This record gives sequence, structure tokens and C-alpha cells, in this order.
Amino acid sequence: MKAGGIRKKHMEDRVAIIGIIVEESSSIEELNQILHAYGEYIIGRMGIPYHKKGINIISIAVDAPQSVISALSGKLGKLQGVSSKTAYSKV
Repeated sequence: MKAGGIRKKHMEDRVAIIGIIVEESSSIEELNQILHAYGEYIIGRMGIPYHKKGINIISIAVDAPQSVISALSGKLGKLQGVSSKTAYSKV
């Protein structure tokens, strides 16, 4: 990281969207802790509670090295009752 908290841009950085479905609310606290730990890479986040089905739908936009995005997605997918899929930009 650069001085002042601004992360240096790397050539291998990718932009991606991680789609997350939370079916077990008991995993939400741990999910939020993981997202907080990766906060420097998150461009934006949108969460939608879908009460009719009793689930939460979260979309995370990230700009990070491929390895960081894969690690984040993997950690999210290991949570009980949480599914995640990642779509990468071509640039």
C-alpha cells in the first residue's frame, strides 16, 4: 500500500462482480467480517433482502489482483448457507 492508505494499482488487477446468495442468516456476521477485511479492493456493494424467499442477495464490485478475488470468493463460498459466483471483466 502507498503512504496515505491509497493502494498502488497493479497491472494484473481485474475488475469483477461477485454475486452472493445468503440462505442462512447465521453466516451474515462472518460474511461482513470477510468483506471488511477486503474493503480496500471493494468498489461498491449492494444488498437486497428478499423476504418472500427468506434470503439475502448481495452484489460486490471489486478491483483487485486475480489471486485476491479468487481468495475472497473462495472464503465466501465456504460459509454455511452462502453461495457465490464471480464474473470477470475482459479488461
